[in-house]
Amino acid sequence: VQLQASGGGLVQAGGSLRLSCAASGRTFSNYAMAWFRQAPGKERKFVATISRGGYRTSYADSVKGRFTISRDNAKNTVYLQMNSLKPEDTSVYYCAAANSYVLYAGGMDYWGKGTQVTVSS
Repeated sequence: VQLQASGGGLVQAGGSLRLSCAASGRTFSNYAMAWFRQAPGKERKFVATISRGGYRTSYADSVKGRFTISRDNAKNTVYLQMNSLKPEDTSVYYCAAANSYVLYAGGMDYWGKGTQVTVSS
């Protein structure tokens, strides 16, 4: 599976962004999809994941209630709607695909290149 994330940018605190991740190469609906983020000098951290059919989602505590993960299997795309952004959300955001529903980076099977999100105070 090839994954291409987009939608990052610079936003003020309190603002919103929507990230997209387009998949190609294999049957998108066969994979759980996830978002991770990595700040400079820090390890990559789980943000959110969604099941193959989109009926189950999980979130990191730090984003719960502010971020929403969704997917459109007809468009082979997963989204991350980010609201009420905070400066500490500043990171490179990565989408990933997994054969099973997991919440850790080591469980992912495919990774896309990241997209930078910068939140100014």
